[in-house]
Amino acid sequence: MIYKVDRLGIDLKMPANPSPNSAAAVQELMGGKFGEMSTLMNYTMQSFNFRGRNKVRPFYDLIASIAGEEYGHIELVSYTINALLTGTTNRSDDNTATRLENGRDARNTYHFIATGQTAVVGDSMGNPWTGANVFSSGNLQLDLLHNFFLECGARANKLRVYDMVDDPVAKRTVGYLLVRGGLHVVAYAKAIEKLSNVPITKLLPIPKIENEKYPEAKEFMDMGLHRTLYTYSQDDFQEVAKIWTGHHPDDGSELVVEKGMPEGFPAPDFEDEPQLGAPEIDPDMLADLAKKMFS
Repeated sequence: MIYKVDRLGIDLKMPANPSPNSAAAVQELMGGKFGEMSTLMNYTMQSFNFRGRNKVRPFYDLIASIAGEEYGHIELVSYTINALLTGTTNRSDDNTATRLENGRDARNTYHFIATGQTAVVGDSMGNPWTGANVFSSGNLQLDLLHNFFLECGARANKLRVYDMVDDPVAKRTVGYLLVRGGLHVVAYAKAIEKLSNVPITKLLPIPKIENEKYPEAKEFMDMGLHRTLYTYSQDDFQEVAKIWTGHHPDDGSELVVEKGMPEGFPAPDFEDEPQLGAPEIDPDMLADLAKKMFS
């Protein structure tokens, strides 16, 4: 079951410079092959399909805990996309004006034609997310290797999206995801080490660019979010502490497991877009039409 809280992982502000093309770039972090939809559904299905979990409970608890966090990442990315799209068109009640003209030259016109300037479950090229991105082999070591690769690929994409967007709001979201995704990379690496004794954490970071070099990521590292793993449950998934233990390979800080979830922040309430809504219905006109149709 999912215990849903109406909060976001970070305090998300409205962009000073909304941009439909920045929103299109951030879409890759939602519905791309290495996006948050893929991480959520990979770990969710692996946890659902996990056999013999009582024999290797810490590994099940790890996958299930990270799956819980990924649900919140999807929400944060959606709000960021929606924020970047808000205010990019002419907010007018004049039905004869070309109010969506700015959407015509946008990288992803689907945002304007189909979804009312909101996020889609798709990538930066407009392709819908697909379940073909899910890998659940039934073999623990193979799944962990896949998850390690998935998180490394996701990190590479986040670094590139960071370099594509110029709005501080978008960069801050990506910085947060770099830190939390980086934690997941280390978590899966440590899990593989527990299974195989192969020191895979020595490969990190992949790519060889430290998160602390990005000011938006360093902010969250200074808060300890690169070393704190949340269980997303007050009572369950506690044996993850048998894997998430020791010190972080980047800075040597002590790893911490916290029950539950971070407090979070209220989500922004976006104004409606009048140029995308239906006009007001005149009750008298509606009654007259009904009389003509059904008399």
